Amino acid sequence: MQLLLAEDDQILAAGLSAQLTQAGFAVQHAPNGPVAEYLLTNQPYDIAIIDLGLPMVDGLSVLKKVRAVRPELPVVILTALDKLDARLASLNGGADDFITKPFIFSELEARLRAVLRRSRHAGSGAGAFAELTAGALRFDRETRRAMINAELVELSPREAILLDLLLAHTGKVVRKDQIAALWNDDGSGNSAEVHIYRLRRKLDGSGVVIRTVRGLGYLLETEPAGARG
Repeated sequence: MQLLLAEDDQILAAGLSAQLTQAGFAVQHAPNGPVAEYLLTNQPYDIAIIDLGLPMVDGLSVLKKVRAVRPELPVVILTALDKLDARLASLNGGADDFITKPFIFSELEARLRAVLRRSRHAGSGAGAFAELTAGALRFDRETRRAMINAELVELSPREAILLDLLLAHTGKVVRKDQIAALWNDDGSGNSAEVHIYRLRRKLDGSGVVIRTVRGLGYLLETEPAGARG
């Protein structure tokens, strides 16, 4: 599941991103309102966590803008404001849930999954993209299971997160910094190259290829039928 975390506290954002990644989410961080607004209206996230106290543009304004463009996107508000008017403003503005700081991560994770379940049952949001397919490859985003011609493909947690990102952007270049952001990596190592190499080997025979776009990143696409041997 692709998740955007809009949070200006860098320490909290780093810790929460690490926990969410361990829980199976592919996390991208937005440090302020304008960045959050841009990403949420231009990228296919499955769910978002938005802090009300974002700098430059507050979280409630971001929420309202996003709701006008993507009414189906599940959004959980995270804030230090434990007041009824803040809660009502968030829920009336279109938030699916509201949790106050400090919080226990297990509760936040449970609420995220509950919001995703409701969205799926409603036939919108993340539920509409719960399974990604390309060629003979099928990928279940909730269980992170990949199948090629009904045969299970063994994936490590990082490989599953990387495959999710590539499939969600099929036909589009995924930059190396986007991949590094998934793993809270500074991008200075060769982690992406190693996992791309392993994925390529595991996807052999699926009709799906991962191409290197020099100087930019990686592109997943389906091979023409005549090129599959």
